[in-house]
Amino acid sequence: MENSLAIKTTVLAQPQVNEAVRVAENAIKMSAQNLSIYYRAFRAVADVTLSIQSNAITAIIGPSGCGKSTLLRTFNRMNDLVPGSHIEGEVMLDGQPLFDSNIDVVDVRRRVGMVFQRPNPFPKSIYDNVAYGPRLYSVTRKSDLNHLVEKSLRAASLWEDVKDKLNQSGMALSGGQQQRLCIARALAVEPEVLLMDEPCSALDPVATLKIEELMQDLKSTYTIVIVTHNMQQAARVSDYTAMMMMRPDRAGEMIEFDVTQKIFTLPKDQRTEDYVTGRFG
Repeated sequence: MENSLAIKTTVLAQPQVNEAVRVAENAIKMSAQNLSIYYRAFRAVADVTLSIQSNAITAIIGPSGCGKSTLLRTFNRMNDLVPGSHIEGEVMLDGQPLFDSNIDVVDVRRRVGMVFQRPNPFPKSIYDNVAYGPRLYSVTRKSDLNHLVEKSLRAASLWEDVKDKLNQSGMALSGGQQQRLCIARALAVEPEVLLMDEPCSALDPVATLKIEELMQDLKSTYTIVIVTHNMQQAARVSDYTAMMMMRPDRAGEMIEFDVTQKIFTLPKDQRTEDYVTGRFG
């Protein structure tokens, strides 16, 4: 009961959101239509239809194993790297089909960046971590790289911490700083969408708060989709929430999608109510 009250208090403390106004103001950046995701014959995600608004944070929640991360990775075609994976249905980015045969997958992964569950800096200097992506895209002039590195570290709220030690190893930073370094690395290739797969699960509460504040700052420039098991976090940071569950055939399905305030205070599905209030999951 205390958990439920804390979540609802968090959501009610946020400004009231008028859904019609929100949708009118924000264009759809990405969408899925009747999307099913397969690993060979096994259907991991079934018939998801979802619209992701530009310059907003969309949270994907649900019990472990219901396909949240699988869905997230499909948005930048990371699942292509898994042998036997394929989809049915459509995924769109700015109205263009993401799985069209003419699509440049490398460009997709530049436009749709990814931050993983555990910080994974390269065993390189802080500078080289951030400059890695731009160099892959043929940015070689030192002045351009310097500008991108500083811009990205500032955007990730890390510049003041590291500006005097850019040549030190990124592995020497604290866990929270490493995660912000990974965010800076993703931002350095100037994506449009940032996917975040439980980005705070390995962090302490102070570092978690910094990442959440950073997400709020970044959404003015980027579209953010986050997978999280932390209900308080979803309530605090997201504008929209998608609730997923596992069907009897073990395929994940989206059972509800709405503005976050409605999901956490007046959900349409009893299973959503039970999950967000901690009755199961």
